[in-house]
Amino acid sequence: MKRLLLALFVFAAVASAADKKIVLRAIGGGGWFAGDAALKGYRAAAGSDADIVVARSAEELNRAMPDADAVIGGVNAEQFAAAKKLKWVQATSAGVEAYSFWPEFRASAVELTNCKVVQGPTIGDHAFALLLALTRGLYEYIPERQDQNWRSRTQAPKGMTELPGMTAVIVGMGGIGTQIAQRAHGFGMNVIGVDPKDIPVSVFAPTIVPPDRLDEVLPKADVVFISAPLTPESERMIGSKQFDLMKQGAYFVAVSRGRLYDKGALVKALDSQKLAGAGLDVTDPEPLPKGDALWEFSNVVITPHVASASQGSNMRRVDVITDNIGRFARGEPLTHVVDKQKGY
Repeated sequence: MKRLLLALFVFAAVASAADKKIVLRAIGGGGWFAGDAALKGYRAAAGSDADIVVARSAEELNRAMPDADAVIGGVNAEQFAAAKKLKWVQATSAGVEAYSFWPEFRASAVELTNCKVVQGPTIGDHAFALLLALTRGLYEYIPERQDQNWRSRTQAPKGMTELPGMTAVIVGMGGIGTQIAQRAHGFGMNVIGVDPKDIPVSVFAPTIVPPDRLDEVLPKADVVFISAPLTPESERMIGSKQFDLMKQGAYFVAVSRGRLYDKGALVKALDSQKLAGAGLDVTDPEPLPKGDALWEFSNVVITPHVASASQGSNMRRVDVITDNIGRFARGEPLTHVVDKQKGY
């Protein structure tokens, strides 16, 4: 009898030890956020208050969702409908447009968090790598390496220029835009930020205007950086009118989401030589298909949405996820919370 009571006691203790279930979406391996080291940290943070369930296939994820309290890595509409206990979704990126355009999710009580800010340094670096590839003619020199061609110094690419004294208009002054502004200031550029939030000005960004003044500041821009989140309000915010307003010979650099600008309008601005060049880490659609007009311009530098890729960026994102797992397990407020109505 004593053994039976002891067994029941142990069973009850185990059953009640972890009263929350956190599902880690690791389909296809899960990449950087689902490795052994990350999992060890997640489980340590969860302690005895939550179980970490790793779903490495769509079937495993579907089975795990009905009684999941939280999911790391995102859900689709079908999984969301089945997850009756769901209270929290942790996105592994800064952008959460999948949820911004999803009325049922926006109306729900499920809390959404992302990895904003922590990717800023890496993406800021990438934005300037794209810009410098254009202003220093690297888009012409790099392909010539295959032919081992050392061209004459008198045949430098047309339009090679310097950044000091240029004006950068940065659309989106969040974690990414702020990092771009710091780098622009370091290069001696003048910075004008565009953001809906009432962001205090700084030495890096002495002027910040709301989006309804975007058209007013675009004619001042030598470089336009796109680092805003994609929301129903920001979609296609850079179109034919905006490209027309830019300076003759301006540069365009996009590192957040491709749907913020009208690709057809960009092609026209490049074809007419209104723009001196463009650096694109994001396009619409992705991947950019073979035969797309953007591939035809030598002065367009394209990377496949990899601006956030770096060990440092991934480590900081894992830190955010780990901290939030601990907070959720203990019933504490989460960090990096997204305003679901605004989409950022």
